[in-house]
Amino acid sequence: MGSSHRTSYGTGGPGPSLTVRPLEGCRGIRAAGEIGLATHPIWEGVLEQAVREGEDVYYLELSEVTFVDVAGAGALAAAAGRLGDGRRLVVRRPPPALRRVLETFWPGLRAVEVSMS
Repeated sequence: MGSSHRTSYGTGGPGPSLTVRPLEGCRGIRAAGEIGLATHPIWEGVLEQAVREGEDVYYLELSEVTFVDVAGAGALAAAAGRLGDGRRLVVRRPPPALRRVLETFWPGLRAVEVSMS
């Protein structure tokens, strides 16, 4: 997944899918679809890429994501825990349930910033 900034990834079959494309103008990705059991490998790959890149801020545009299960939220929290000091993941316009799950199970997670705008 080392070239995620130039390539789109998807599940390619019937059922739930997750498509990931690079963001224009800043470091990060735009995701569309569902983050669930069938798409966890894609989501975890995206998060691993974000951790490896070493950027101070990495953007996850999720306005086109319709569902994130608890395991997907947990993968996000785990990735945030692997970031170095001062680094953060900015999650833009996630499904409302993701914000609630993060606040419930990982309150005070400083490395994840949720932006509704």
